[in-house]
Amino acid sequence: MNRIRSISYRPGRCGAATVEFALVAPLFLLLILGIIEFGRMLMVQQILTNATREGARRAVIEGATAEEVRTLVDRYLSNASVSGSTVTVTPHELGYLGFGDSVTVEATVPFDSVSWTPSPWFLGGSTLRASTVMQAERFQ
Repeated sequence: MNRIRSISYRPGRCGAATVEFALVAPLFLLLILGIIEFGRMLMVQQILTNATREGARRAVIEGATAEEVRTLVDRYLSNASVSGSTVTVTPHELGYLGFGDSVTVEATVPFDSVSWTPSPWFLGGSTLRASTVMQAERFQ
């Protein structure tokens, strides 16, 4: 009676899969961590952009104050679990704006404070920044 040998049985190759896994696993792990880190960076960048846009929309309306705009942007960022941000509103006094004057709202956050990985390898030390400029809608 003939026995059919299994295709997967190959004498002398018992540890080949282990060696191949040992070579490929670190690269695969780096790829996965890189995807997580860059994905988080893109997400926080979009949140910063939306927060500055909302702040600028409030800043161009009659009666807005710079402190109110900073509070609005900080609240937006904290609701999105983004901490450690710095918000600046230019000009600092919004009460003197005329129709069509520019208002700039800028937010920055160090990536180290928003990363999901314990120690950011690829983007560690970088700062995410978003800025929105709008024209004031005031009566003359």
